[in-house]
Amino acid sequence: MIKVTINSTDVINSIEIKGHSGYSTSGYDIVCASVSSIAITTVNAVISISKNAITYKEDNGYLLVNINNHSSVVDKLINNMISLLEEMEKQYKKYIEIRRCHRWNWCN
Repeated sequence: MIKVTINSTDVINSIEIKGHSGYSTSGYDIVCASVSSIAITTVNAVISISKNAITYKEDNGYLLVNINNHSSVVDKLINNMISLLEEMEKQYKKYIEIRRCHRWNWCN
């Protein structure tokens, strides 16, 4: 299962995406491919607008995005990514889970 964790205070501070969906075998997994495409397209779009807006770490089945500098455009891109991932979660509940963690209730 892919697990998405969104950490926020008044704004979104970070998004962590980890795991593999298990929907299908590697190379045929449309859930993993869709989540990867949504996330990497967003990261690339934000970086093209402002190289300092985010920092990220990427590894096999893992992506951590820290939002360093907020702007209306950066926030719209990040929120769009979250909306797309939420749509994926609605369609593929067994394969992707999103949790939101706020400053008063940080996720471990």
